[in-house]
Amino acid sequence: MEGQIIRPTKEEIQTFGKMFYDNSMRAWNTFRLKNDMLKEFKALKEKQSKFSYKLVFYQDYSQLEKAFRKLKRNKEPLPVLMWFVKEKS
Repeated sequence: MEGQIIRPTKEEIQTFGKMFYDNSMRAWNTFRLKNDMLKEFKALKEKQSKFSYKLVFYQDYSQLEKAFRKLKRNKEPLPVLMWFVKEKS
């Protein structure tokens, strides 16, 4: 994956949002970022820019801890933690 990883400016951001199912594409392909996230990641407001994402899932805590140690060792930006929540109907 090429490009520059954008970084937040605050210590902690916690936000909640909704995911949307697109019937025409038959996929859960849309999630909307709240304003507090856009304020932190100002680059996301650039409508002419293109953005991509990288999603990583680890099967257990030891793999996750190993990945975090590597991020820290290489002084890479911290990832955004995201949970999928199935809401009650």
